[in-house]
Amino acid sequence: MMLNQPIADFKLPSTGDKTFILSAVKGSNIVIYFYPKDDTPGCTTEGQQFRDNYQAFQNHNCIIVGISRDTVASHEKFKEKMAFPFDLLSDTDETVCNLFGVIKMKNMYGKQVRGIDRSTFVLDTDGVLRCEWRSVKVPGHVDEVLDFVKTL
Repeated sequence: MMLNQPIADFKLPSTGDKTFILSAVKGSNIVIYFYPKDDTPGCTTEGQQFRDNYQAFQNHNCIIVGISRDTVASHEKFKEKMAFPFDLLSDTDETVCNLFGVIKMKNMYGKQVRGIDRSTFVLDTDGVLRCEWRSVKVPGHVDEVLDFVKTL
């Protein structure tokens, strides 16, 4: 996957009993953020920061979606608990994780485990990848993403 290239169309089950289809949101800028796990400290903070800045993203014709390998049922609970105004997408078979290359080996309590590398991608209104952040550290990240979206 390369910067300034269109992203292949994909679809994933979404909160709200919907299916998210990338091609269906052409015409909007889109922030796709991949996170490791529902209701864990870093993922909660990141989601809250996207939530708290949601209107600012909307003001720039921007949709936000979060993706992890959790089930839609897990996402529904997390979304409701945190009052996220955006949808969470379930990628249990890692199809879209692999498309974006966000699965990596991580150390968890001294063991090697496969997991999602916290990453964010911004696509423009034509579905072209315009910016990416990998191995994201949560503090200040959402502000950086919003600053970039304002340039589109």
